[in-house]
Amino acid sequence: MPHTQRQQVGSRGQCSSHLLPLLLFLLSLAARHSQAAIHIPSNYHISDLKRPPAITTQPESVTVFSVEDLVMSCEASGNPAPIFRWTKDGEEFVPGSDPELKVSEHTGSFAFYTLSNTMDTLKQYQGKYICYASNELGTAMSNEAVLITDVPPTLQKEKKVTVKSEQGSSIVLKCNPPQSSMEPIIHWMDWRLHHIQLSQRVVVGKDGNLYFAHLTAEDSRDDYTCNVQYLATRTILPKEAITLTVTASNSVVRNKRPQMMRPTGSHSTYHALRGQTVELECIVQGLPTPDVMWLRKDGELSESRTMKDMFDRRLRFSNISESDAGEYQCKATNSQGKITHTYTVIVEAAPHWVKEPVSQLYAPGETVRLDCQADGIPSPTISWTINGIPLTDIDTDSRRSVTPSGSLILNDVNFEDTAIYQCQASNKHGTILTNTNVYVIELPPQILTEDGNTYTFTEGHKALMECETFGSPQPKVTWESGSDSLLADPRVNLLTNGGLEIANVTHDDEGLYTCSVQNTNMSINAELEVLNRTVILSPPQALKVQPGNTAIFTCLALVDPKLGFPLIQWRKNNQKLYESQSDQKYTIEGPDLMIANVEADDEAVYTCQVITKLDMAEASGTLTLCDRPDPPVLLQITDPKHRAVTLSWTPGDDHNSPVLEYMIEFEDQDSKEKGWEKMKTVSGNTERASLPLWPDMSYRFRVIAINDLGKSDPSKPSEMHKTQAEAPDNNPEDVRSESTDPDTLVITWEEMDKRNFNGPDFKYRVLWRRVLGSGPNWHINYTAAPPFIINDVGNFSAFEIKVQAMNKNGDGPEPDPVIGYSGEDVPLEAPMDVGVVLINSTTIKVTWAAVDRDTVRGHLLGYKIYLTRTGSRGHHRGRRAKESENTMVVETGANEEKKVISDLRPYSHYTLAVMVFNSKGEGPASETLSFKTHEGVPGPPMSLSLDSPSETEMTLRWTPPGQPNGLLIGYLLQYQRIVESDDSPTQVEAIEDPTVTHLTLRGLDRHSQYRFSLRGRTATGDGEPIKKDGATTLDGAPPSNISLSVGENSVNLSWVAKKRHRNVDFQIHYLRKNDGSTWKKTEKVNSSQSSYQLQGLTPGSLYHLRFTYSNTTFWETDIKTDGTAVTEVQQNFATQGWFIGVVSAIVLLLLILLILCFIKRSKGGKYSVKDKEEGPMDSEARPMKDETFGEYRSLESDLEEKHTASQPSLCEESKLCSEDNLDFNGSSAITTELNMDESLVSQLSRPSEGPDALHGLPDNSPLNPTAVSPATNGTPNSVTILD
Repeated sequence: MPHTQRQQVGSRGQCSSHLLPLLLFLLSLAARHSQAAIHIPSNYHISDLKRPPAITTQPESVTVFSVEDLVMSCEASGNPAPIFRWTKDGEEFVPGSDPELKVSEHTGSFAFYTLSNTMDTLKQYQGKYICYASNELGTAMSNEAVLITDVPPTLQKEKKVTVKSEQGSSIVLKCNPPQSSMEPIIHWMDWRLHHIQLSQRVVVGKDGNLYFAHLTAEDSRDDYTCNVQYLATRTILPKEAITLTVTASNSVVRNKRPQMMRPTGSHSTYHALRGQTVELECIVQGLPTPDVMWLRKDGELSESRTMKDMFDRRLRFSNISESDAGEYQCKATNSQGKITHTYTVIVEAAPHWVKEPVSQLYAPGETVRLDCQADGIPSPTISWTINGIPLTDIDTDSRRSVTPSGSLILNDVNFEDTAIYQCQASNKHGTILTNTNVYVIELPPQILTEDGNTYTFTEGHKALMECETFGSPQPKVTWESGSDSLLADPRVNLLTNGGLEIANVTHDDEGLYTCSVQNTNMSINAELEVLNRTVILSPPQALKVQPGNTAIFTCLALVDPKLGFPLIQWRKNNQKLYESQSDQKYTIEGPDLMIANVEADDEAVYTCQVITKLDMAEASGTLTLCDRPDPPVLLQITDPKHRAVTLSWTPGDDHNSPVLEYMIEFEDQDSKEKGWEKMKTVSGNTERASLPLWPDMSYRFRVIAINDLGKSDPSKPSEMHKTQAEAPDNNPEDVRSESTDPDTLVITWEEMDKRNFNGPDFKYRVLWRRVLGSGPNWHINYTAAPPFIINDVGNFSAFEIKVQAMNKNGDGPEPDPVIGYSGEDVPLEAPMDVGVVLINSTTIKVTWAAVDRDTVRGHLLGYKIYLTRTGSRGHHRGRRAKESENTMVVETGANEEKKVISDLRPYSHYTLAVMVFNSKGEGPASETLSFKTHEGVPGPPMSLSLDSPSETEMTLRWTPPGQPNGLLIGYLLQYQRIVESDDSPTQVEAIEDPTVTHLTLRGLDRHSQYRFSLRGRTATGDGEPIKKDGATTLDGAPPSNISLSVGENSVNLSWVAKKRHRNVDFQIHYLRKNDGSTWKKTEKVNSSQSSYQLQGLTPGSLYHLRFTYSNTTFWETDIKTDGTAVTEVQQNFATQGWFIGVVSAIVLLLLILLILCFIKRSKGGKYSVKDKEEGPMDSEARPMKDETFGEYRSLESDLEEKHTASQPSLCEESKLCSEDNLDFNGSSAITTELNMDESLVSQLSRPSEGPDALHGLPDNSPLNPTAVSPATNGTPNSVTILD
């Protein structure tokens, strides 16, 4: 047999054509219940491989109710195909040898079924069946399948049951379903197949009976039917209907305490298996209907693992476990008492696997350990079989042993140890079995991972590079990277599957890695690429936002460009956030999350997740609702002291923004008009403050809390606190004399604040005495307010003055006296010895002798020097008199006796006077002193203009200086070229004649700019210059670079005017081509205009333009106007002048004839019959209709009558007055009769061509469209045209 285990395998890259179906089948086996499959990777290349058998479809236990139900089948896989055999009740069973059985056998499957037609012959097949599938690699066992036979339940003949009971008593209607191995489902219904109404009073027990806690009259009926349903056989058996008659009690129905109907007694024990569904029930009787409550005596009743049913009469456990074992109690209660029943629930368990042995490939010489652990209650027994044969029935082998825990150990395995090992776990509740393949085989190693893979990770993460191998024995791999020893790095870990793991990878780890299989030349390369980790640069900050505002979280991240554009996911308390579509509550714009209209539900932790394809970074910020604080409450005044109290309060809610400070305000109840005033500010962690108070005041206090968001509303005011009156603490400040009138003393001071009065009857005590001569006696008076005036005290006398505060409770402190003076008067004397010293042409020094202080009669404030310029020295006396005088005043200090004065005009006449002044005014002036200032340099010329008569000449024109400051003796002109280096030489022209006002410079550079500087000269020197830049003007030239913009009727011409060139005039000649027109020309165009519009052109026409200057063409071009050309209509003879003259004469003649006709008809004509019938009426008395004239209406009437007069009228002869010719509702009579040319009519009726032609006409004008009779439909009539 050993030769069968040595498999031939292909090298890497080769595979048998039969390999793929084989490998797929092997993979499918891995998911089977038996775990018998050995996993060989799909990309492992092998030509063929034998496989042990594995049960793929287990035989199933079955209850046989008919011959068709007896089918037992088993399916298995393996290579070679497995052979099947069966045991029944532990004995060999060969279905093919039984004539009553039919066998169906195919590759990988085996089934048998009965050929019998009667159930009686099937009882012999009841038993426990096991299927075995075998090939040369071993034998697999199936689970045990139980076959039993049963008869379908049927109804027996029953008698009709009638039950009677009194109202208020309890009763049980029994169902008694037929005996069967199947669990029945009970339905109590009436004859119409309606379910009986169940309630707390009427319930169905687990036994199928119908229980009444107590009867009522409505319970009487004759169709209580128990319907028994069997799901397996799909049958419902209706039992015989039961009649229940409820009779009225002879006595009053009495209430009854609860009693147990099911179960009976006070205690029951319930055995359950792990995983089953268990129901405990308590059905009770009593009146009124008892309430039932369940509890666990040895712990808390789990609401998640239990459920109450049937109106709390049942307690259901779904998938019961060992933890549910314990004592449970149902308690039934009504108004009459209570009763309890205790269930002891014992949970046991059939065997179940804790650890199953794994099918595996092994190489010869390896040690195999098959761990098999199971649990159950009671603890199961572990046993082993090999190929279905108990281990005890096989020869002992020292290499084989079983541990106390049930593990099977095989040492130094060889090919003969290839087999299927069965582990069985058994207790009284059942047996479980698992098949495990031990396949001893040699398979050469292969590397299954592709070569040259690139692994990309971000720094800081765990990098994993794969190197999957397969072989028997399992290959061992090594990893290398350059010359470094990888395993020496504590971050590097070699995984059992051959992979390499690097924790906290960095950029230094990038590079090429090689995975090799030991003792072979197999290897693959892998490249590790490390990208920058995603970092959040600006995480969301903790926000405090007022309700109703918008909160904005910002999340800025730095992402490696190779990772692409990241996904930004926002979470609220770890729940994903999405943009709001309807209310726009959440808006995500780039890195910002905006939360609108913030409210209490928005308080949360908001997390920004920046997600890339390789990593994720996240940061969180909190949103806290905050607002202005609530006002403090419970204000209390405590610890009253002399002029102080302590105010305490209880803080209000700070709304998540700490209080920074408290502001304490007070209100004086005696001066409420001042309102609330700030008294003190204390820190936000303080809840009390000591407050200084004024005497004699009634206080109320309030407190305002302040945080970052603003001030709270004021608190409720405290109780009133009154302070005692006292004498004043101080006196008024700034006591002084403000005497203005002579012989009076005015004492004033700063009035004291009312709060400093300190008591009632407040007033001021005023004290004064002279400094000299009056002795120590003080004059005393009282007043309520300043000032205090004392008369007849002399001019400017010194007094000691003081003011003292006092009230009903006493006087203020003794004040210190101050010096004050009575009212001043103007000084009496003028300064003496006034003199003037000329320093230069604009500066003098004035001197004087000090006045006697006694003559000042007040505080000497200083001296005033009045300096008047009376004219220039250069003008004769008469001219100087016409100049306006200009006086300047210079003030000095009180102790000064000289003054230097500058900024005088040179070469001028001045007068000077000095006077002393005090606060009352000025004293008399000193004697007037005249003096003359010296000659100075002149001011700049008043103007300077430049004119260039030629390209190399410049004429300068100027006006003399407005302030010559002496006698002008000429001018000095300096000029130089303006260059970038600013080193051009300066040229000088001296003008000796002061009357010259222009000068022409020749030989200038036509290409240069010049700077000119002109200044006047006196004997003293050169004056201030006037400066101007300019250049000569070049000869004029016509424009160049002319741009054209062509329209339909015009062309716009534009050019850039040449700087420094003289303006020239030019003309534009234009000719319309191809129509024989003559040349036309424009008016003269100046080159300085920069643009010109040539108008009057014909659309869609070609023109030739010629630009001329000085009879010379300097530019010409062709243009074509926009639009469509209009063919000009040739003039006909109707538009010729001679024809118009002839027609005009004819029209004039016709007008004369019409006038004569009108006169004739109005004087001697006959009226028509119609006019006669209407009665005599003068034509002039006829009313005008609409806006027509009376004469016109008369003519209209005359035209209506027949021509019956004795002599023919002019109208009759001329036939111009016929109705046809004067039909004004039709076309014009003139046009119809004379067949006038259309052009003539247009000329005659031109005033009515359109509304624009008649603007400005009077309303009653015949040419005004509004004056036309409606009868004409708006068309001008003949009279209007002839007018």
